[in-house]
Amino acid sequence: MYIVDRTLRLARGFLLSYGPTSVKKFFWDKEFSGGKWNFIDDTAGDCVYTHLERHAAGGDILDLGCGPGNTANEVSASAYRNYVGMDISEEALAKARRRTEANGRAGKNRFEQGDFISYKPPQKFDVILFRESMYHVPINRVKPTLDRFAPYLKDGGVFMVRMFAGDRETGQPKQRPMAMFELMEKEFDVIEKAQYPEGLATVLVFRPKSVGAGVGAPQKVAQ
Repeated sequence: MYIVDRTLRLARGFLLSYGPTSVKKFFWDKEFSGGKWNFIDDTAGDCVYTHLERHAAGGDILDLGCGPGNTANEVSASAYRNYVGMDISEEALAKARRRTEANGRAGKNRFEQGDFISYKPPQKFDVILFRESMYHVPINRVKPTLDRFAPYLKDGGVFMVRMFAGDRETGQPKQRPMAMFELMEKEFDVIEKAQYPEGLATVLVFRPKSVGAGVGAPQKVAQ
């Protein structure tokens, strides 16, 4: 049974990372409509919000892989002017829109359906956020994906990636997210890096080297 379960998990992960857009959308819609991801609906106080509020600084946020609207509704409303959330799942976006209406943020938040490989943002942003969503980008596409979105950063704007880099049960590092962080640290100018104890949650703030020349050493945030 373990072998069967592991094979199914690997197959699912492969399709969500490498499958065509229509297949990925089908899987995510099915999982959100079936309640698989209901447990993530409340992430108030998540470690990413302090970083996001500081770097957004009253500006504009693009949230790639926004899911059911956690960031859009949990980050301080005073920390940003406009928020755009993009996700491949219409089911997730429907929940995000309902939450936004209920929280009175419809004038600040909007949501768009899309896929990393083809989505074109409507404007430039102060922060482009990948909250766990980077995990579903194939590792050989991480830099090309970031390079493609780099023109949508404002002057001084930053990318922000938040991922669990370790197993939440054992606390042991996970090879794939660790390799992704190493790649981003190598290829971009790191502004800030923070590691948190819960499941080795890591927040990395960075920008393209051509934009960030001479920014100096990254700020290490002690936890």
